[in-house]
Amino acid sequence: MKEKTILVTGAAGFIGSNLIKRLLDTVSDVKVVGIDNMNDYYDVSLKEHRLQPLTENKNFVFVRGSIADQALVDGVFKEYAPDIVVNLAAQAGVRYSITNPEAYIESNLVGFFRILEACRHSREQGRKGVEHLVYASSSSVYGANKKVPYATTDQVDHPVSLYAATKKSNELMAYAYSKLYEIPVTGLRFFTVYGPAGRPDMAYFSFTNKLVKGEKIQIFNHGDMYRDFTYIDDIITGVVRVMEKIPKADEDGVRSHVYNIGNNKPESLLRFVEILEECLMKEHIIEKPAEKEFLPMQPGDVYQTYADVDELKSDFGFAPSTSLEEGLGRYARWYKEYYQK
Repeated sequence: MKEKTILVTGAAGFIGSNLIKRLLDTVSDVKVVGIDNMNDYYDVSLKEHRLQPLTENKNFVFVRGSIADQALVDGVFKEYAPDIVVNLAAQAGVRYSITNPEAYIESNLVGFFRILEACRHSREQGRKGVEHLVYASSSSVYGANKKVPYATTDQVDHPVSLYAATKKSNELMAYAYSKLYEIPVTGLRFFTVYGPAGRPDMAYFSFTNKLVKGEKIQIFNHGDMYRDFTYIDDIITGVVRVMEKIPKADEDGVRSHVYNIGNNKPESLLRFVEILEECLMKEHIIEKPAEKEFLPMQPGDVYQTYADVDELKSDFGFAPSTSLEEGLGRYARWYKEYYQK
């Protein structure tokens, strides 16, 4: 990726900002263009916190706006002519999609369509255009599948949330554009990403905020839930390795592929909370474990997630491996520095 121009959407997001930092730190003479609409789905100051060190780098350009804005997207592609595009911009969250569906249609469907169209037109009139489009999918596409671990060859036709449905739609749209316009595309199904400066709507973050206030925390499905928690640095390593390698053509000549990126080790939600409490107590952020309220499963939730990462290992020689103890320990140290300094 040396000396190439890389466009990253969702630049102020949790994964986007960490990816940009990794690229700027490790790739020689790279130019990174970031787009983000800086919406207020969660605390905008946290997004600004992630962006601030990036904007100090001369090889980074930030564009504020929505990927659903055709004029903005077309303008960025015309001005910067990206070689590689990583689409991470999306309205996230399973539960929010139940009450605010329009946000998901605009960002996840219309926005992704604008990116696909811009990639398509970048390759017209004999131009090299975009060499590789990498986009974020989600483990949510597996819905309530019973077979584990989840493999990318499994059927994913029964989403249990609109968010999951939009991510499955992204995979179908990407495949169609790859077939029709010969755009190499790779989708990544992320599994429960966590770490420093993560999303405040994620369970570990909201648990922490309640623990600090001495409030009761709510445990759904009475604690009988499992998640394949994946540390942010492992996610970024996976994304970078995928960016560097254009997918091979399938039997129909289409260069489109999807991979899981998960820890391949589901953890009990109760065990996760125990480790989180231990890490927070070690940093003297809290003094004791929280009182817990056990509730039924919420709409849109699934019993467990569990990533089959055999393809990721065989094609890229990599699989996530950061333990919860290590990952939550780093998160606790960041939380203390950011919120309690």
